[in-house]
Amino acid sequence: MKIVFCSDPLNDKAVDMEYEHEFRSANNLGLDVHLISLESVLDGNLTKAVKRIPTFETPETFIYRGWMLNPRDYEQLYDALQQKNALLINSPSQYRNGHYFPYSYDAIQEVTPQSIWLEIGELSKGVDILFEKMRIFANKPALVKDYVKSRKHEWEEACYIPDASDKQRVQVVVQNFIDRQGSELNEGIVIREFIQLEQLTKHPKSGMPLSNEYRLFFLNHKLIQCAEYWDEADYQQSITGLDSFIKLAEGIESRFFTMDIAKTASGSWTVIEIGDGQVSGLPSHADTEQFYKSILDYGVNKG
Repeated sequence: MKIVFCSDPLNDKAVDMEYEHEFRSANNLGLDVHLISLESVLDGNLTKAVKRIPTFETPETFIYRGWMLNPRDYEQLYDALQQKNALLINSPSQYRNGHYFPYSYDAIQEVTPQSIWLEIGELSKGVDILFEKMRIFANKPALVKDYVKSRKHEWEEACYIPDASDKQRVQVVVQNFIDRQGSELNEGIVIREFIQLEQLTKHPKSGMPLSNEYRLFFLNHKLIQCAEYWDEADYQQSITGLDSFIKLAEGIESRFFTMDIAKTASGSWTVIEIGDGQVSGLPSHADTEQFYKSILDYGVNKG
């Protein structure tokens, strides 16, 4: 198993400073680490992007650890690396399955809040189609996000809808979200039923409620890391009883992915979302050495 990181934007021989700690941990454990230029990927110059990757005699499996890519850019990077016998662990379709919420929804539907979505092209035809789809929520509270991200740190203005039947408020929050996402809007919008979670504290800057959440990393459908989601919260107890989520992970069509889970106010557990493991952040307090040791243990010579 080999790891490819993003290089520093100003020095293609050095790792991006945001991933320096991970780079060192992987390197210290003996994992083969390489660099690609994210800027060149985004510019469409794939030859330059992968120039520091050698051509291997036989196919080698790589995990990308870096900033989020849209599925089109990921596919171009995948193809460029494949020409060098460097195979990213997730195919373009597997990456899309983890990265874009609607593609993983069927697999987690029974254990995640009810959700609907519209491509941005549909929404541009008018909000009536949105209101029609939102009837399933009745007057329950809801959240808005795009296919990848929310603006949860702008909770009141561009995330939380107190009453899904309040068309005026829905339109304001959704439009705020779209306007503020701007060119970073991912594919469309998702509306999710708001479920009250067990709260730990509030974010010190935004005031957003921080809930009892965890990020699970799965490699080849094996749980390799369970990390407390919020750096700003004080978790009083460690989590136990993950068997149901480990079983659920077997149905995710991806080799390396994350599953964010949270405890509800009623005491049950719910899945928040699935993410592609290559672009999902590792919380800063997580045990990075253990993370890469698990990749080494579970990633070698696995399908």
